[in-house]
Amino acid sequence: MSLFKTTALLAALGLCSAASLAVPVFPNSDYNQTVRSVEQVLGYPLGDRISEPGAIKQYFEQLAAAHPKQIKLVPYGQSWQERPLYYVVIGSEQHISRLTDIQQQMQQLANPQNLTERDAAQLIDALPASVWIASSLHGNEISPPESAMALAYHLLADQSPQTAGLLENTLVYIDPLQNPDGRSRFVSRYYATVGLEHSADRRSAEHNEPWPNGRTNHYLFDMNRDWISLTQPETRGRVKALQQVYPLVFVDSHEMGGDMGYYFSPEAEPYNPHIQPNQRQSLQWLGKNNAHWFDKFGYDYFTREIFDAFYPGYGASWPLYHGSIAMTYEVASARGHKYRKADGDILTFADTVQRNFVAFMATIETASQRAPALLENFYQYRKDAIKQGSTGPVQSYIFPAERDIAGHIKLSAVLSEHGITVGKATEAFKACGQSYQAGSYVINAAQPSYHLIRTLLDDTVPMDKEFIAKQEQRRANNLPDQIYDVTAWSLPLMYNLAVDRCNRQVKVATTAVSSERILAGSVTNSKPDYGYIVPWGDMAAARFASAALQQGLTLKSSDLAFTHQNGQRYPAGSLIISNADNGPELAATIGQLATESGATVTGINSSWVSDGPNFGSVNVKTLPQINIAMLWDEPANPLSAGSARFIVERNLNYPVTAIRPAQLAGADLSHYQVLIVPATSRGSYQQALGSSGQATLRSFVERGGVLIALGNATDLLIAGDTPLLSSKREYKVREGEAKKTEKDSMVAGSIIKNPEEYQQWLVPQKADPDWVPGFIARADVDPLHWLTAGVPATVNSLYVGNQVYQPLTIADGRNVVSFATAENLLAGGFVWQENREQIAHKPLVMVQAVGKGQVVSFTQEPNFRAYVDGMHLLYINAIFRGAAHANPLR
Repeated sequence: MSLFKTTALLAALGLCSAASLAVPVFPNSDYNQTVRSVEQVLGYPLGDRISEPGAIKQYFEQLAAAHPKQIKLVPYGQSWQERPLYYVVIGSEQHISRLTDIQQQMQQLANPQNLTERDAAQLIDALPASVWIASSLHGNEISPPESAMALAYHLLADQSPQTAGLLENTLVYIDPLQNPDGRSRFVSRYYATVGLEHSADRRSAEHNEPWPNGRTNHYLFDMNRDWISLTQPETRGRVKALQQVYPLVFVDSHEMGGDMGYYFSPEAEPYNPHIQPNQRQSLQWLGKNNAHWFDKFGYDYFTREIFDAFYPGYGASWPLYHGSIAMTYEVASARGHKYRKADGDILTFADTVQRNFVAFMATIETASQRAPALLENFYQYRKDAIKQGSTGPVQSYIFPAERDIAGHIKLSAVLSEHGITVGKATEAFKACGQSYQAGSYVINAAQPSYHLIRTLLDDTVPMDKEFIAKQEQRRANNLPDQIYDVTAWSLPLMYNLAVDRCNRQVKVATTAVSSERILAGSVTNSKPDYGYIVPWGDMAAARFASAALQQGLTLKSSDLAFTHQNGQRYPAGSLIISNADNGPELAATIGQLATESGATVTGINSSWVSDGPNFGSVNVKTLPQINIAMLWDEPANPLSAGSARFIVERNLNYPVTAIRPAQLAGADLSHYQVLIVPATSRGSYQQALGSSGQATLRSFVERGGVLIALGNATDLLIAGDTPLLSSKREYKVREGEAKKTEKDSMVAGSIIKNPEEYQQWLVPQKADPDWVPGFIARADVDPLHWLTAGVPATVNSLYVGNQVYQPLTIADGRNVVSFATAENLLAGGFVWQENREQIAHKPLVMVQAVGKGQVVSFTQEPNFRAYVDGMHLLYINAIFRGAAHANPLR
């Protein structure tokens, strides 16, 4: 509906002006004047101002205080910037009075292994339906929180039989603001640009946010991709809250481009095969009733396009794998107070608030009408999951845990947070013909979360073959594919941990794994005569090194593996801390660091090694205390910058200084030993830095600094006549004879013999490789280089994009990690065959000495979404061991 139609409808009802809503509009509403509206509490009507996080919380606190029998406010966490995360639940007085009992009963229904059919039937008959409305996971998607306030007001104030009937058998949970840090960033910047009046021009400053925009959280994470790895506190808090409530219907309310209308379920193809038929049927129910109400209001909408249900890391996907129904709603965004659409109509903020509100009401109505079926389907999903897990082709997953203990602890904790039962074997055992040691991790698949287990732990979740064939056809016609996100996300692959899949249940004594991601480490021989060794190879050792350096300890690290006279073999990178190099409080400090980091530390009474370098060898380097800088701001991709900083600051607790490119020109970087360059999203560093800034980078490296480029930031290193890295980007491989470029309007005749040859003629001579949406690629590691210390022989990397780089010659540098052969490259997901062949053997990590410094290129993001944990040690080695291998004057 256009602004004019909306205005006419609302004006006819006498409810609001053209640009705001005194109260939300819904037929037959009869509002109780004792319930205070947004305008009465905050001083402005709905849609008249974009509310700050504090104002939103103020309104919900006022409602909860004034109407405690109908609404409760429940805190569930804090953002990085310590803003509160909370939800409210609204229902009839009867339901709110027994809210704890209802939630406990939903938890019982969610565990059918402990229920009889009679017990389940009684629960289904007694329980209300439940809807969870989640707003603004992206902070610059501004209308959903206002719509959440509108919804809460309506449910509490409306005295009509219609609303009373909804609340009679339905609980409504509202998470009004999932990303308060991002919203705060957006709101403050938006109003800083507004002049005498708000502009509807899409080119205006208020419609174009500065870097980084408000979409992301404090660490610049897109939290709508974080529901797999649970890296952010906001996501972790929500996942915990949802497992206390188990809502039957989950709505993730978003915004999209201002010209697009409104989107709701059913989703676009492809669907994840672990989404069950009755869930897809429920999505149809919800979509049809939404359409019914949108027709009544004259609102346009679309379904089954763009937004798919394949990737499980969306907010609108995760609840599906617990048996709920989950959907994305997307409204065209005014991204301010008003927005001129391509057709000339003006879309107002108030329009978008109202449309979300109607969608929310329609959804609640569907849940109310379908309550028994939704409850039955939820129970049946989880009951069937247990059966499928006990009879299917994969009935258990076993992690031998023979290396990277810290990685296994973290992964098992993350799975536990997902609601998956993980056991740690207390004794040796055999399963499916293999022997396993005590300490192995076991996941039996016969759990209510079976489909989530399969989705997270299988190497590949298969994509529909007809859908892939359609994408190949689109690609042949130079059309973009319709794959919305990455095609692989296997946690064992991304953590680079070995896992065995068994077609039988494992029977062994286990202890339950908790959600603690770091367990206390240990020190053997705590007061040794010589010092201590910390084996390198996992994040526990890296955390230890970070903390030790910050406490001023002197650490050495061996470039080569060695065998100590105690008989133990230590991998390359292992840390050596001697009593002689450190103070008298060393033993106490080591004990504290081991406890906090999770590292395993061994005290040694002698420095003697029976094989490998002695501790005074040139192959044993002292790790310097370093200062780390990172380029920050345009043209950096905020996601790349955020995850790169997050890994260092939050996984290692080591500070990073962010420097804008404009400040780099002529800057004195002598205070820093490492400079990280994130990938770009648009523009180039060459333009942002200018010749002066690029000269500063070269001088930094030549004097002994370490320059680390992530992803396509490698283009900065290879640019110019005297590049810092002697590699080149590759064009797409073109088969057959190259076309000749002729200046004349006529060219020599040719014969095209078959369709394949015709397709080659369509490819430009210098085209980029086709875009790869994202697969997990296998890569081979050079074990003899200092950068790969403690890293296993193969690693797995997410591969996204179309950048392919030539290998370095041996005269220029080292390709320390290279993609595997075409046959072995694909570890998980889907990749076009031509890309697969071209990527094979190309470098993933390159190192080149320049002057006294080191240049390191990761041609793919090692920190992608911070969930490719198996790549993190390479990144950490580049930082800390890279600084040890540079040669500045110290």
